[in-house]
Amino acid sequence: MEERSVMQILKNFLLSNINKQLFTFLFFLILSAIFWLILTLNEGYEKELKIPVRIVNVPKNVMLTSPSVDTVRATVRDQGWVLLNYMFGEYNNNVKIDFRNYDKTFGKGVVPNADLKRLIEQSLESSSKVTAVKPEKLEYFYNNGEHKRVPVHWNGRVIPEQLFFISHVDYKPDTVDVYASREKLDSIRIVYTEPLNYVGFRDTLLVDCKLAHAADVKVVPERIQVVFHTDLLTEESIDVPIKCINLPAGKTLRTFPAKVRVNFVAGVSQIRELTADEFIVVADYLEIEQKASEKCNIYLKEVPHGISRATLNTKQVDYLIEDGE
Repeated sequence: MEERSVMQILKNFLLSNINKQLFTFLFFLILSAIFWLILTLNEGYEKELKIPVRIVNVPKNVMLTSPSVDTVRATVRDQGWVLLNYMFGEYNNNVKIDFRNYDKTFGKGVVPNADLKRLIEQSLESSSKVTAVKPEKLEYFYNNGEHKRVPVHWNGRVIPEQLFFISHVDYKPDTVDVYASREKLDSIRIVYTEPLNYVGFRDTLLVDCKLAHAADVKVVPERIQVVFHTDLLTEESIDVPIKCINLPAGKTLRTFPAKVRVNFVAGVSQIRELTADEFIVVADYLEIEQKASEKCNIYLKEVPHGISRATLNTKQVDYLIEDGE
């Protein structure tokens, strides 16, 4: 009974005079909107479209150093229906550029603005008119397979957390093949990544990134992986033997003490593998002869890679010069 009464109330509501008038009004409103939309879309409009352009019929001995597929922006005039189809439909408006028709030799091809407009219009509906194209001309670059292999290196701002540092960097791959004109190849010694920006990390950081290069240069592969390994900085010291340089034959230099302490900052993992032989501390016999002082100066000449803020615990020691037999 309750369900039947609800249905009756709904039926009476829908069939009331006021609601009949409302539905009639809505029907004509929707109908007028449809007619307005039809009339509006039949008008002529201009719309800037992104048109993919592909270089085709490239000879086998030729390597395109610019992208084989580029994009131009074309301002197209046509009815609204047609423009909507270009924007949201499945219409295939790719433009194909025949390599042989526009090859100017010397590693470059140029498609003039007029030809670019004509080729784009051929890929559109017959009613469509291209009024402008950006860029005004299309250029592509190539060479005859000349290339060389060069190392890669990261570029940008990569800073770990405080007390951490980048202990070493791995590249996968660490070299790439570069295709360009002979003049360009001679000037390229290294290829850098796109600018990287990573701050405040402490664990190993793996970055997949593109390589930066000029438009007329092709790099294979175009993407690499860069792995930044981090380590925790700590202060440490090590006792290093003092060696004498420029010592004449038959002479012996003894220092007191024979070893000196070197203080430095390094990563925890590096410290575990360090030995005193990797540091070089010297006293110069020629300097001792010239100054004839009771003490001689000592110098820290070499430290292992990755060591920072290395200093000697003392800069002078006692010494004794003995004549050999």
